[in-house]
Amino acid sequence: MLLGVSASPATADSANTSANASDSPTVEEQRLDRAVPQEILRRSGFDGVAPGFARDLGRVRSYQAAERLVARQGQSLWRRAVERAQGRGPVTGDLSKDDDRPLYWARLGMTRALRAWEPRGFELGDARRQRLLGSLETTSRGQDTIRYPKGHRIKRVLVTGFDPFTLDRDTRISNPSGATALALDGTVVRTAAGPVRIETAVFPVRWTDFAEGEVERTLRRQLPRVDLFTTVSQGRVGKFDIERTNGAWRGGFGDNENLSSTGLVPVADPASQPQWTTTTLPYKDIVAADTGRFPVYDNTAVTEIPAGGTAPVQRPDGPTPGSTARAGGGGDYLSNEIAYRATLLRDRLGLHDRLPGGHVHTPVLQFGAGNTDPATGEVTDAEFVRNRVDIIAQVRRIVVTAVER
Repeated sequence: MLLGVSASPATADSANTSANASDSPTVEEQRLDRAVPQEILRRSGFDGVAPGFARDLGRVRSYQAAERLVARQGQSLWRRAVERAQGRGPVTGDLSKDDDRPLYWARLGMTRALRAWEPRGFELGDARRQRLLGSLETTSRGQDTIRYPKGHRIKRVLVTGFDPFTLDRDTRISNPSGATALALDGTVVRTAAGPVRIETAVFPVRWTDFAEGEVERTLRRQLPRVDLFTTVSQGRVGKFDIERTNGAWRGGFGDNENLSSTGLVPVADPASQPQWTTTTLPYKDIVAADTGRFPVYDNTAVTEIPAGGTAPVQRPDGPTPGSTARAGGGGDYLSNEIAYRATLLRDRLGLHDRLPGGHVHTPVLQFGAGNTDPATGEVTDAEFVRNRVDIIAQVRRIVVTAVER
């Protein structure tokens, strides 16, 4: 998700403008009817998730029962995706277990069913439907099930990933950061520093959700309890980047709802908002370590408007004093924003000097040669799977390196 300042393909001027009524399918949900999502759902065995959820909704006779059903089935979807990714229980379908796309498309099937649901026996209303949709998003993304064992003999690590994005360019797209989250959630890794418990969550590629504080709601309780965190997203072709600096600027590229947002990253207490935040991950040690086949870089570049200036300037060695952010090392899209929000929250909680945290950009997940045309290509191939598996393994080793250092 490494995007620089760019023109937006969005269909609205601001992420604060809703493109859909709450009972109408969203732009994301409308993509479900394409052939590729249907094939992914069918070949993963997740094609029955949304129809089963819709049937269960049809039997609900109170709002309280709806709340319980939505939370239970949202958590069940997350758990099923994690178990599939980790090979616990049968892997249904012929898609490889490391595939993150079944979770994404099954969730959209559930949210579309919930939007269309007309309950019998009670009035739902827009506000209540929105609360149910919010619950489904939270539970099916692992955001409410981050749990660590008690005691001091185990290190606690938090890793976040993202949904697939740019799906109008290629509906087949997978996001290796989301796949990594599924593969690592709840796992215990033995390291030179002792055992490490990794918990994960996945975030949407939507400006509005970030503006409404989804990142802070999920992370605020967790950061004081963990020993290290890293947000993860997809970045540049063929390389990992440890992003040194994050900028307080939205560049306007269209999100998964084809909405755009340009301007200062909207956060609480904007009067104290810095233009830049920095990583506290041990980036020198990570770059020096042998973590896998992809090279890892300490990315120090930013785009700024220098103090007293008016035009953006690219700085290879980080921001200059008093400058205004126009892109962090991770660009000006939602990967930069989650890094900015997470590290700003770290600092506002007084954890800067004791909590290692920052952002890791993975290589772009590429299809194999001969399978690059979305109009004629297959939804998976051997090289595509190999690339994703190798990226997941390398993120795991980067996390281990960071904890050990």
